[in-house]
Amino acid sequence: YKVPALVAAVKASTSCKVELSHKTTESEDGKWSYGLLVEDNRPAVPGYKRKKRDEMLEATKLVLKHFKVDPERQGVKITLGGDLCAVSGIGASASNAVSLSRALAEALGLKLTEAEINRAGYEGEKGYHGTPSGIDNTAATYGGVLSFCRTDKDPIFKIKKLPTPCRIVYASTGITSSTTKVVGDVKAKKEKEPKWFDDLLTQYKALYAKAEKALEAGEWKEVGKLADENHTLLQKLTVSCKELDHLVDVAKKAGAAGAKMAGTGRGGLMWAICLDAKSHDSVYDALSKAAPQAWKTEFA
Repeated sequence: YKVPALVAAVKASTSCKVELSHKTTESEDGKWSYGLLVEDNRPAVPGYKRKKRDEMLEATKLVLKHFKVDPERQGVKITLGGDLCAVSGIGASASNAVSLSRALAEALGLKLTEAEINRAGYEGEKGYHGTPSGIDNTAATYGGVLSFCRTDKDPIFKIKKLPTPCRIVYASTGITSSTTKVVGDVKAKKEKEPKWFDDLLTQYKALYAKAEKALEAGEWKEVGKLADENHTLLQKLTVSCKELDHLVDVAKKAGAAGAKMAGTGRGGLMWAICLDAKSHDSVYDALSKAAPQAWKTEFA
């Protein structure tokens, strides 16, 4: 909706290896090596790969098409791995699309800029989200902490330099949600109740301005407070759920400075800000008991 957002990459990634066979030409007698094989060795929450299988395959085909690679003319083997756990809300689809773009460019002998990799990753994201915002593939390409705003042309983004790292814990509800469905539901409600949506958007813009200043100053206590406020707005937007709300409450009771849901919502992830090593450990321990999976990391 062309409003700014803040996004941070976590210290984990998806790896990808692409192997291409000999390319069949018109003059050759038949096709001797062609087709697409994807070996997905990424760590993932139970059910994620099965539920996202068709979207992942469509994303793969879109990236191949972007690079003008046709599996009907040559064999393509893709092997995915890495230490980023595939779970709704972490940007696993963007990490998949961007890592594939990098690996494919390498296999083709292309030396692409980060902007060109990002553009290819965006094409892949369409397989997962239909019309993606571009925020996730940009974070997956450039890493770090970014401000991002979609426009009628290319998105505007800026890499933020943080004065100090920010300790976080993120945890999964174990629920794999569909971004396309959730976005469609919100869009339908927006069209039915425009004033409701406009009021939330106004509140969000004011909150964003405060959060950007606090983040740039490394005022993590304030960022935590604003994360709480943002989660409340997302509840009103109807994209949270009881499982996310429960994990947010668990994190705050364990000593988090603030917590909110991440990504699509209605499942997936939440994250919590911790001000010191002690609270980092206590929040992680509490979420590890309350959630199917929890991870400790930082924004830096």
